[in-house]
Amino acid sequence: MTRRIKNSTPLRDGFRIPGEFEPHIGSYIIWPEKGFEFRNGGKNAQRVCVNVAEAIAEFEECTVICSADGYENCRARLNDKVRVVEMTTNAAWAQDKGVFYVVNDKSEMRGVHFGFNAYGGLNEGLYFPWNYDQQFGEKLFQLDRLDFYDARHFILEGGATQVDGEGTIIISEQCNLNPNRNGSMSRDEVERNCKEYLGLEKVIWVKRGMLFDETDGHIDDICFFVSPGVIALSWVDDESHPQYPVFKEAYDTLSQATDAKGRKFEIHKIHIPDIIYISEEENDTFDIVATAAPREKNQALAVTYINGYFVEGGYLVPQFGDPMDEVVIKKYSELMPQRKVIGLDTREWSLSGGNIHCMTLQQPRP
Repeated sequence: MTRRIKNSTPLRDGFRIPGEFEPHIGSYIIWPEKGFEFRNGGKNAQRVCVNVAEAIAEFEECTVICSADGYENCRARLNDKVRVVEMTTNAAWAQDKGVFYVVNDKSEMRGVHFGFNAYGGLNEGLYFPWNYDQQFGEKLFQLDRLDFYDARHFILEGGATQVDGEGTIIISEQCNLNPNRNGSMSRDEVERNCKEYLGLEKVIWVKRGMLFDETDGHIDDICFFVSPGVIALSWVDDESHPQYPVFKEAYDTLSQATDAKGRKFEIHKIHIPDIIYISEEENDTFDIVATAAPREKNQALAVTYINGYFVEGGYLVPQFGDPMDEVVIKKYSELMPQRKVIGLDTREWSLSGGNIHCMTLQQPRP
């Protein structure tokens, strides 16, 4: 039996959100099928999905969610290490649908179900409708028989958060104070909801996310916690680069901040690849849908090696066919010597506005 908990919060009940680098039970990915999201009806992106899902399955359990129409094709293309589950969704970005997991010191785990409105709802949101995506969290918790906290009054996307597992969260003003997420909710109210429903002590705000990011400034393109007190941060040295002011602003904020334990951060600068632009040929292979934000030829994309993914004993890094690819693999291998660092060509997902972290959802091991 799965309980929906309405009269308490994780903080009151002694639960906390773990860092993504902490042990996992497994991961979820949603099979890319929608032509307005992915070109050629998702066929190019599906090849990437197979590579990512099978890479995850070498380290931990991996479940791919797909539609009824896509099930046979999805199951046939993935190896037997990957579980395939039919479930209806509106879009394929699993990290962002308001699904979070919290744990306590008794080795118990519960879910937290936040609201979701497709990155802004009717005020510059990216697609309509999003009714099935609003159900995604509860369906996963039912599938895994997990009790969960009902926090649907508050919109929070996984890509908009970075946590250290020890009481600290980093979020951006651009996204989390945007009226298209939680209306007129104040900064204090946003902080209070984050603390109560994720079991946190401290909220650190950066001003904004990367330029060209259509999610209104998700933090998962800016930085992530390598471990408590240690941050990897997107970076460019060229002060004339359009992203430089964004990264410098974030660096200044984080270098002056302390976490919930009072520690100063050790910050590692991770240089980004060259900006990727959608070609006219690529743009022509996306479906044009009136209820979804369109792709445009020569559209610049937010691309970074920060949007990677922890697995049990490994770390998956986007690769773009850029000279910086190998440099970053080496850098991460030095930063995380206990992990196997694997580069995967995910440029195809970048054309749709996200990357490995956006497409995946981690389930922690309590």
